Amino acid sequence: MKLLLVEDHQDIAGIIFDFFEIKGYTLDYASNGQQGYDLGRENHYDLIILDVMLPRMDGYTVCKKLREHGVDTPILMLTARDTREDTLEGFSQGADDYLVKPFDLEILEARIKALTRRRTGETATTTLTFGQLELDLGSHTVHRSNCSFSLNPTLFTILKLLMVRAPKLVTKEEIISTLWGDDEPEGNVLRSHIYQLRNQIDKPFKHSYIKTVPKVGYQLIPEENQ
Repeated sequence: MKLLLVEDHQDIAGIIFDFFEIKGYTLDYASNGQQGYDLGRENHYDLIILDVMLPRMDGYTVCKKLREHGVDTPILMLTARDTREDTLEGFSQGADDYLVKPFDLEILEARIKALTRRRTGETATTTLTFGQLELDLGSHTVHRSNCSFSLNPTLFTILKLLMVRAPKLVTKEEIISTLWGDDEPEGNVLRSHIYQLRNQIDKPFKHSYIKTVPKVGYQLIPEENQ
């Protein structure tokens, strides 16, 4: 899991880094709001940990600007201020959760896991649907019309990510990060996997769900948009 930590307090940042890196998380770090906004806008993260009181741009503004830019990454805000108004302000700017300092690191991790599970459809959901597509999360089988196709783990992961976000676009970088982390295979392997996925769920049918946005990524499009 890749996290972005935006926190100007060096001691707190160091404690969070030590805790999560030992557990195998990958973290990027920003010490001010402007840097945090730039990193959050330009890169893919599974979750952003965002302090409220930051130099150059406060956390509320960072959160608001990321949402206005179309970034839907889960954001967990940290603050020393625990008034009702502060909490409501964080949620009104697009935050997904709010944790008051000082906090327990294991509680922080539990909230991160809950937010990312919700994001990837891994709570109580057993199937994902988009148009005539239905993906069974247990059997890794996709159904379309009266046809069923079993997907290998890679194709399943790609289609799941596309369906969770549909009809929004998913960047190539995000798919690559989800599949391989920092160990991306050489060559244009992703294109080959997309080709295989299309052959299974689109080729036999009139409507093609998978749309390529050149040099950017892929998205699922409903039938009425084609």
